[in-house]
Amino acid sequence: MYLDHGHGSQHASAHHQEQRQTLNIFPSQPMHVEPSPKGEISLAVLSPAPVGSKMPRSSPDHHQHQHQLQQAAMEELAGSRRQQEHHLAVQQQHQQPFAAEPAGVSKDVKPLAKKDKRGLSTSERDPKTLRRLAQNREAARKSRLRKKAYIQQLESSRIRLAQIEQELHSARAQGVFFPGSGLLTEQGVTGKGLGGIDGLSSEAAMFDVEYGRWQEEHYRVMYELRAALQQQLPEGELQMYVENCLAHHDEVVAIKDAVIKGDVFHLTSGVWRSPAERCFLWLGGFRPSEVIKMVLGHVEPLAEQQIVAVYGLQQSAAETEEALSQGLDALYQSLSDTVVSDALSCPPANVANYMGQMHVAMNKLSTLEGFVRQAENLRQQTLHRLHQVLTTRQMARSLLAVSDYFHRLRTLSSLWVTRPRPPPQDHQQPGDGAGAGGTPHSS
Repeated sequence: MYLDHGHGSQHASAHHQEQRQTLNIFPSQPMHVEPSPKGEISLAVLSPAPVGSKMPRSSPDHHQHQHQLQQAAMEELAGSRRQQEHHLAVQQQHQQPFAAEPAGVSKDVKPLAKKDKRGLSTSERDPKTLRRLAQNREAARKSRLRKKAYIQQLESSRIRLAQIEQELHSARAQGVFFPGSGLLTEQGVTGKGLGGIDGLSSEAAMFDVEYGRWQEEHYRVMYELRAALQQQLPEGELQMYVENCLAHHDEVVAIKDAVIKGDVFHLTSGVWRSPAERCFLWLGGFRPSEVIKMVLGHVEPLAEQQIVAVYGLQQSAAETEEALSQGLDALYQSLSDTVVSDALSCPPANVANYMGQMHVAMNKLSTLEGFVRQAENLRQQTLHRLHQVLTTRQMARSLLAVSDYFHRLRTLSSLWVTRPRPPPQDHQQPGDGAGAGGTPHSS
């Protein structure tokens, strides 16, 4: 038994070497990683005990010690595996291409830049601001639509006016008679010479078309204002309707300004108004002082400061009206004196003096444009100053009162024109009443 100790030792050593080589064939980590000396010892420990060992195989201490060594070796191998996996994961992350990274970053940055450009997001705004923004967008959209429709209607009206003028001129060339054209022809004035239709200038005809369009739009604006007032909307929302109505009144001032330059007599004559409205016409429109007096009954109760401001505005408007009326009377008197001058006798004794005097009269007539323009500015300023004095709800009621007043005048004119008239009586011929049953002329 002891004689074989050396051989057994060599056999055990060879067996231990073979066992180590067998285990290294299937390593638990990459081959380029050098195993630690501790790992070698663990593998050596895991090898079977050499032949001839003094510790018996069946000893409990031997099995317990071997089990502990195996458990420690397994934990060490598991830790090494986790480190290796972590190392490989880090390498894979560093090996990924960076080409897609700028695109991803740019995609993430764009929404932030957009949000910074807009300021607060929609969810961070209060409902009142959102409602106001929505109303502003809707009002802007409607304004663009009205402007587009107005331009289209204006263009179609121009085309229609040119067609009518062409038809009238061709009809005159064929000898067709038009009522009222005989007097103009006798005076050497034709529709073509006046630049319009039957003595109506092109500026006046265009004004009638544009004013008719404005009147239709006025009905819609007043309808929206009345509905907003009846719905008891807040002051902020009602203010938008009041400002829209004032802007609509400013539009008619611009329309009148165009015809003042072209044909001021058409505006002052009031032929574009209804017959009942002409009774209250003053320099092409209403008297501002009368409008203030009219709306006082619809804006009560007024504060003491408002009463003082409203009556002050009414007095200022009345004084300006009186000054314009006196200036207009002086213009008419001066124009009359110029026309009745002996230099304008017919036939003229001196043509040069005749034309010079007519030139003076024409210059005086051009002064009428300034009076009418001042009256329009007074009407516009009165409405805007009244808006500054009254509250939004009071101003809304005032605008509706003015609109209803002129609407009633137009209704009265329609009823007057369509009123039933008695049939015309037959006039008796001379001598018809002398017969039997005739009515004697004297008792």
